[in-house]
Amino acid sequence: MGLKIAISGKGGVGKTTLTSLLAAHYASRGRQVLAIDADPSPCLGPALGFSEAQLLDLLPISEMSELIAERTGSDPRASGGVFKMNPRVADIPERFAAQRDNIRLLLLGAVQQGGSGCICPASALLKQLVRHTLLERDEVVLLDLYAGVEHLGRGTAEAVDVMLAVAEPTNRSLRTVRQVQVLARDIGIEKLLLVGNKAAGAEDRAFFAGAEVNMPLAGCLEMTTAAMAADRSGVPLYDLSPELAREVALIAEAIERLARPGAPA
Repeated sequence: MGLKIAISGKGGVGKTTLTSLLAAHYASRGRQVLAIDADPSPCLGPALGFSEAQLLDLLPISEMSELIAERTGSDPRASGGVFKMNPRVADIPERFAAQRDNIRLLLLGAVQQGGSGCICPASALLKQLVRHTLLERDEVVLLDLYAGVEHLGRGTAEAVDVMLAVAEPTNRSLRTVRQVQVLARDIGIEKLLLVGNKAAGAEDRAFFAGAEVNMPLAGCLEMTTAAMAADRSGVPLYDLSPELAREVALIAEAIERLARPGAPA
């Protein structure tokens, strides 16, 4: 059964860490996972355990000028012109993603454009690609967003089963969570869960439990030295920390409950 999860929050709160843990959790249970890194500075690959050799030739889709020109009918390096708003994208995850066990990694990258709301060939391709992965693929899709919801739009966002808002134990981080909540609901996402990260003990867990945000707390991830060890060794954090593996399993259970048809938002 397909499951579509978007992960958002302030930069640096641990969205990539949570995405990698969820990917490993679902993959360990035999699920096929498509992990999409929408950060302009992608770092999900190493967190998932992909080697430097596997990532060497993996380019963000936004940087593939020839592909963008082929699919949209317009060279993204040229200004102006007419291009397709619904380019063909169904083959892109298989052709341009890295594969490791049950996990496929796809990099979106950033679109360099002038003016907010500007539509260009690259952004048209990325939006259509996100739409395809959320609406038409039958797997676990994890969309690691870049501190917002800019890759989503009305219609596409409605295909997200659950959005996770990641926070660290600070009021500044919770302000971003509230902003994400407003943006998400503006485009049709009603099922949101808060995930606390970098919890250093009972006081931080109590902070998340009492957070004044209008969404349930799915769980907390403890601050751990295993994260640094995982980064140095290239071994996925999920494999190095049984404690975090147990915690992310509880978060996954909360996701599954909320994602069920008819579950209250």
